[in-house]
Amino acid sequence: MSILNKDLQDLGPGSALSYAGLLEKIEILRSALRWSSRLERADIEKLLRQANALRDEVMQLSTKERFVMAAATGAPREQPAGARRQALLQRSFVFEGTFGDNPKLLDALEVAEKAAPTDLPVLIDGESGTGKELMAKVIHANGSRSDRPYISVNCGAIPENLLESELFGHKKGAFTGAANDRKGKFESAHRGTIFLDEIGELPLPGQVKLLRVLQSHEIQRVGSDETISVDTRIVAATNKNLRQLIEQGTFREDLFYRLSVIHVTLPPLRERKDEIPLLFAYFGAEAAENLKRQPLRMTPRLRDFLLSYRYPGNIRELRNLIYRLSCLAGDTADLAHLPEDIRPRSAPVAAGKEDERINVSPGGLADAKRAASDEAERAFLERGLREVGGTVAELARRCEMNRPYLQMLLKKHGIRSRDFRVGSSAGNAAR
Repeated sequence: MSILNKDLQDLGPGSALSYAGLLEKIEILRSALRWSSRLERADIEKLLRQANALRDEVMQLSTKERFVMAAATGAPREQPAGARRQALLQRSFVFEGTFGDNPKLLDALEVAEKAAPTDLPVLIDGESGTGKELMAKVIHANGSRSDRPYISVNCGAIPENLLESELFGHKKGAFTGAANDRKGKFESAHRGTIFLDEIGELPLPGQVKLLRVLQSHEIQRVGSDETISVDTRIVAATNKNLRQLIEQGTFREDLFYRLSVIHVTLPPLRERKDEIPLLFAYFGAEAAENLKRQPLRMTPRLRDFLLSYRYPGNIRELRNLIYRLSCLAGDTADLAHLPEDIRPRSAPVAAGKEDERINVSPGGLADAKRAASDEAERAFLERGLREVGGTVAELARRCEMNRPYLQMLLKKHGIRSRDFRVGSSAGNAAR
């Protein structure tokens, strides 16, 4: 208790800690509490809840409130726009991509920078498509394990009956089809980092086994009594509210506390508007290189639309849009090249000049352009399905596209994935 009181006093009004330093101190306090041997578990849980509440309160402070608090305590004032981002990069901060000056995002990156050199577990939450796996790679790349394996696991994609084998491996003959000894993901990530994506989808039996690994740092292959020591840094991610899942009884509270020693929340793209033009340029260059095309050009009205669009799919949706525009547009992309479900109803068809409007009769130029775009889209989908043998999930993964959206596109064009599966007559004919 004396340790907690001293630390909480350090976090009081007289403290001159920076915002990132304040968060770091809270996380260290939470970690120290979790491993304390002098307190009863009930006392530890109570103090952890208090530290969690304090951390959540600090994370929710607005830029203005932090500025006022810093001014009142004599702490350094908020840095000019761009200074925090530039300071991160000048500290040799490794980041695969681009990011802007959003305070919430910079808060998350600064916490990740502090956490990266440690072996503490990290929990990343945020909406789907906000870049949680990218943040996991950032933590790995900036840590002491950067030259070691990085293994990614989608917990929601593993059938429950194969979960233990996938994570921990199996011995030959452990079950039907186990023809050889096989390493699991944790063994493959030994001395490196394992990223457990969609941790909220992990069934309760799997949560119990994961908790055991976190506690003992040992695993057992399916069908073996031998314990194997594993030294693995765990980074988990979820787009669900795990506290709500705990209340509903579908996620273990003790596992949540084990995973969230460091807790990072990524803001949605609609709160990071300054980042959108940067992402246009970044993904535009990436698409041009991958598709062997000229860099993407947009009409002013398309650019205005994309700058104001809310992006329910966040960064993943923006990236897919840029790739679509790069694929379908000729010289310059316009509103007509957007997917129909998000295209403005009053969108004029792209013409030779950006601001020139033309009236066309049915079956004229507008229909021809739309048909050409649809044909290119259909050809792209059919080629992709042929390459993945008709597996929609694999095509969605390769394109980094939401599976429901991909299925909607297939339905729009009347494409049946089963026609492209190996052995199907239609699939053979398509080849």
